[in-house]
Amino acid sequence: MAIDVHAHFVPREILDTLETAGRDYGVSLVENEPGCRACRFAHGLQTRSFYDGLLDVDLRLGEMDRQGVSRQLLSLWGDLFGYGLPVAKGAAWHRLLNDALARTAEAHPERFSWMASVPLQDGAAAARELERAAAAGAVGAVVAANVEGENLGDRELDEFWSACTRLDMPVFVHPALPHAEGRARRFGLNQIVAYTADTTYAVGSLILSGALDRHPTLRLVLSHGGGQLVWLIGRFDRMHDKGAPGVTGDAAAMAPSAYLDRFHYDTILHDDRALRHLREVVGTGRMLLGTDIPFPIGDDDPLATLRAAGFDAAEQDAICERNPRALYARLG
Repeated sequence: MAIDVHAHFVPREILDTLETAGRDYGVSLVENEPGCRACRFAHGLQTRSFYDGLLDVDLRLGEMDRQGVSRQLLSLWGDLFGYGLPVAKGAAWHRLLNDALARTAEAHPERFSWMASVPLQDGAAAARELERAAAAGAVGAVVAANVEGENLGDRELDEFWSACTRLDMPVFVHPALPHAEGRARRFGLNQIVAYTADTTYAVGSLILSGALDRHPTLRLVLSHGGGQLVWLIGRFDRMHDKGAPGVTGDAAAMAPSAYLDRFHYDTILHDDRALRHLREVVGTGRMLLGTDIPFPIGDDDPLATLRAAGFDAAEQDAICERNPRALYARLG
């Protein structure tokens, strides 16, 4: 069995609800171009267009069969998190999102599990929604790597992190929608550089702010092989050792590299050498299969990726099934 922990999906019923009741959530449906619908939030953010790969269950099941993926842990598209909404509307919005994902998984219990999104603009509201979603069947949580441009380690989120540990809910950290500005505007550099930097900022801030020490059993899953973390860990340690405390802070109890085994890392690196380096640094036991479906930059043949990188049968079994089952206790 192969379990994909990095799979985005948007149930069509969410769009149907927005057609008639979008005002209740501070979200409206608009056309980016003729025939291509998108969400516009009351605070001004407009998403990219929806398309069948994000919305169509039958298309998704067929793609899973082609890839050899038995189960996906569905997470919402990060464009939809809406952290700029007022707290009450944000809480209602995430209830809508989570209820729709729950129904999708309930309709296909052998193929789908799901992660809850939460109104991370408020730690207490996020904790309440996580508790509700856990009771509804969520196996984990998904959060953006920043909240309206603020690092996760700089936010007052202890109540949410505490709920994650109490409920035994791993947290998948995924880049938000970095704006393609300046040097990242062309050549796909936004997706290549800014997305991976977003994750790296997030995890760096969580380490150096002491959040991981305050929540020692918090389990985080890092998208895209951990962003740039594994490659920059020497610089993190050097700055921790040699930087002035006023620059690096002194909240972390250990050197940043000591926290590498607090995380799990998906396999979406698109390079055999990079995958082998990830294995060398963190070990196969910290790696999880991911595809980033349905996006073109994702891995459309993840099992072949592992074989091409030289992972043996036992390692493939660990990455594809044993590791995610050990991490996500609610998978059963």
